[in-house]
Amino acid sequence: MNSEKIIVITAPSGSGKTTLVKRLLGEMPNLQFSISACTRQPRPGEVHGKDYYFYDEDTFRKLIADDAFVEWEMVYTGKYYGTLRTEMNRIWESGNTPLVDIDVMGALVVRDKYPDRCLTIFIEAPSMEELRRRLIARGTETPQTLEERINKATHELTVAPNFDKIIINDDLDRATEELVKTVRSFIEK
Repeated sequence: MNSEKIIVITAPSGSGKTTLVKRLLGEMPNLQFSISACTRQPRPGEVHGKDYYFYDEDTFRKLIADDAFVEWEMVYTGKYYGTLRTEMNRIWESGNTPLVDIDVMGALVVRDKYPDRCLTIFIEAPSMEELRRRLIARGTETPQTLEERINKATHELTVAPNFDKIIINDDLDRATEELVKTVRSFIEK
């Protein structure tokens, strides 16, 4: 069994977190993506059990009642997300380190549950204008959900100082290099 460390990466929607996580996983094969559970519908190309565990709301609530989550939250109205205990244990048992890619508030919960074993990283877009542009470019937002995400991001930026590391994603290659260096240093100590 390894030292059961955890890497937690979070960001407001549209900050480029998913791209950075994919690059980090490509650089560090000893990291394993922790698949989150959620109640939202899959986006085109997303696969149950690979990108997320997609559940209906009733099933998710039963998992909450069964204490199946390390953390969970209703991130947006009617949209639950959570980190399954079985997922963390599966990764640790394989001898790897879980990379948990979750919501900002969920990241703080994981940090508080595993304070000595957890590295928390906050990915930030260079500006709110750039964040808005990226969200619009995804083509998945309605005007209402766009405003929900922008308002949520504004709040999330206020808690960024609570994380071990903040990385500004203004240049993808530079941000990737900084992320890999930070994670490698934590795992190797």
